[in-house]
Amino acid sequence: MRSMLVIGAGRFGKNLAIKLAELHNEVMLVDVNEEAVQKLEPFVTRVQIGDCMDRDVLAELGVRNFDVCFVCISDNFQSSMEITSLLKELGAPYVVSKSDREIHADLLKKIGADDVVYPERDMAQRTAVRYSAKGAFDYIELSPEYAIIEVEPPESWVGRNIRELDVRTKHRVNVIGVRNGKHILPLISAEHEFQKQEHIIVAGEQKDILKIISSTN
Repeated sequence: MRSMLVIGAGRFGKNLAIKLAELHNEVMLVDVNEEAVQKLEPFVTRVQIGDCMDRDVLAELGVRNFDVCFVCISDNFQSSMEITSLLKELGAPYVVSKSDREIHADLLKKIGADDVVYPERDMAQRTAVRYSAKGAFDYIELSPEYAIIEVEPPESWVGRNIRELDVRTKHRVNVIGVRNGKHILPLISAEHEFQKQEHIIVAGEQKDILKIISSTN
């Protein structure tokens, strides 16, 4: 269990806080909007109504004691910058700030953000890849070059196993799991024979994964 501070109860902050709590983290949610905070009280460990632009409010939260502090201010970049800076001044060990633009991300990092997330950009890219290829079901970008994707097995793979296909050498990807319905079998054997009804989960360079996707169309 880790201790998390989420500042901002907008759409991203709300969903982040709920998911962090579902993953058995201790979560404190803070926002100036009393109604928004009260709605989320049943889903997180603690809530606090307060303006985190106020240094005293942040100091009273004891930000040094949180493993990660998330700044999820959506509609006011100036506030996001000031809160990020204050968190670091007060000794927050790790600060993750939300950004919608590259130039904002650069500024957030310069004033102390340890990491910056781009939820709208990332979701747009994930959606674009998923719906650009027939048979793609999920996509996670690990870096601009590498990704993990869930896809139907190419027709030429059905009835053959990983060893026979020599997937890693010939296709330059790793099959890291197989989904059959709701069940995922991770780290499958080289003797696993691919079935038409299953999905394969592969990891590798995006250009190599896209070749596999194109072969399923």
